[in-house]
Amino acid sequence: MLKRRELAAFRKQLLAWFRQFQRDLPWRRTRDPYCVWLSEIMLQQTRVAAVIPYYEHFLERFPNLHALAAAPEEEVLRLWSGLGYYSRARNLQKAAQQIVAEHGGEFPARLEDVLALPGIGNYTARAILSIAFEKKHAVLDGNVARVLARLGAIRGDLRASQQWQKLQKSADAYLDGKSPGDWNQAMMELGATLCAPRSPQCLLCPVAQFCEARKRSIVDLLPEKRQKRATVEIHLAAAVFADEQDRTLLLPPPKERNAEPLVDHVPTLASNLWHFPTIPVDGDPLAKLRSHLRKLEIQKQNGVFHFVPANKVRHTVTYRAITVQPFRISVKKLPRLKGAERVPLQEVTILPVSNLTQKVARAALAAAPSAEKNCEPIAEKLEKADSSVCPE
Repeated sequence: MLKRRELAAFRKQLLAWFRQFQRDLPWRRTRDPYCVWLSEIMLQQTRVAAVIPYYEHFLERFPNLHALAAAPEEEVLRLWSGLGYYSRARNLQKAAQQIVAEHGGEFPARLEDVLALPGIGNYTARAILSIAFEKKHAVLDGNVARVLARLGAIRGDLRASQQWQKLQKSADAYLDGKSPGDWNQAMMELGATLCAPRSPQCLLCPVAQFCEARKRSIVDLLPEKRQKRATVEIHLAAAVFADEQDRTLLLPPPKERNAEPLVDHVPTLASNLWHFPTIPVDGDPLAKLRSHLRKLEIQKQNGVFHFVPANKVRHTVTYRAITVQPFRISVKKLPRLKGAERVPLQEVTILPVSNLTQKVARAALAAAPSAEKNCEPIAEKLEKADSSVCPE
């Protein structure tokens, strides 16, 4: 830890740098706790550039806490669609409703009250209270932890419980109590821009003179890499029906369904949002999908479906690497399926859908219509079979 004079200089230099060079981000133009809270939730595990348009559109529709609390959940999820980690949106609305019920619609200013809200942990609570209310709470996230690790030349797994507790104490000690909001943002900004995980820009750093890792020439070695969880490969097949108006069928989240549910983890991979009929596969995807459609009791037209394989879709969710084989199934009239919604294939986002579902829709749209025509002779030969498939 720095000595008193060094600490004063450290704080002065970092705050001066932040106030001159901070990025112009929409949530930094307000101290409204609702806006600060929304930005912090959206920024969890999501890039700043991706968050900005969602943040702005979300505030247009839900300009305050009361509007969010009173909105239909499906509309909240629809505006969140594409941002990922949809439990954040569900908890955001639950928290808004709790604030209305327990705090008269005013965002609480006590740490224990904020921590009692759904979806808010120690970092988020401290960030909101320091930025919106100037409470003396130091934040600790990945960016701040990296800055602290390099400042103190700290080795080991930073996320280990005892190590993280020590880092929190260090963050508390560095905190500038006169400007806690700006201070926390300055520490996070330094980690996000200059003290980056790779190729840190030490020559531009306003506090490089205080960095122990730089003195020891080990900046690039810190923080030490954590052992990653082994990647799990998941293979799926999806049925994308398309009628003559290019409308398709989407199945609702499991809690709303009365039809036979999907295999347990498929709705989770679709973030428990609207999705195409989808099945895990470990062999022939077409055979598995045919069987799945039979279980859903989807009736075939003229005794045969024409399956046109689209380009495979790849998607990553934390440690899971997902590969989906979409099949476009062109029909004159969409089959009936209890609970399903008919939506334009080009506009599946009118319902709350995940990024994975959007990728599958784009792949199905890109499937060449001419491929279906080439498939007709094959379908005639296999008319007695359950289904047919066109060659890629």
